[in-house]
Amino acid sequence: MLRAASLGWAVLGGVILLAIVGVTVVNVGAFALDRAARLWGGEVGGLPGYEDFVRLAVGAAVPMFLPYCQVMRGHLAVDLFMKNSPVSLSRGIDRLSLFLMAALALFLAYWMTLGLLETRDDGALSRVLGWEEWPFYITGILSLTLWALVAVAQLFGPWKEAMIDG
Repeated sequence: MLRAASLGWAVLGGVILLAIVGVTVVNVGAFALDRAARLWGGEVGGLPGYEDFVRLAVGAAVPMFLPYCQVMRGHLAVDLFMKNSPVSLSRGIDRLSLFLMAALALFLAYWMTLGLLETRDDGALSRVLGWEEWPFYITGILSLTLWALVAVAQLFGPWKEAMIDG
């Protein structure tokens, strides 16, 4: 279930990144049209608030890949040093790293929650679009929480299930 949730969450993050790419293409196209229009005395404006949208959307989308990365064990691993180590040492280090990963994700979720509360209390708005910024913290908090849940599930699951490639 956590694997499916992580995959779906990452796909949603990918959809947000595709929206960023689409908006960027439109904005770059507007700049190209503006350059051509100026030759004949015309003008084409870029998208107002483009930077606001990209900053907020990237901040929301990027953490959405962390839980799936954990499911796939795509985080930093020291396989070079561990491949010749005894299995018991490898398991111990794996368990320790899963615990530390879950603790880190929860630590970051805690601080991000405090950031959301502070941003909401301050009434922070994006400069051009005037969007409230605090809702964009929610995906990060959910992502970090899901990441921690995946790491805990891998920590307490059987050793063979914790290893993706067997």
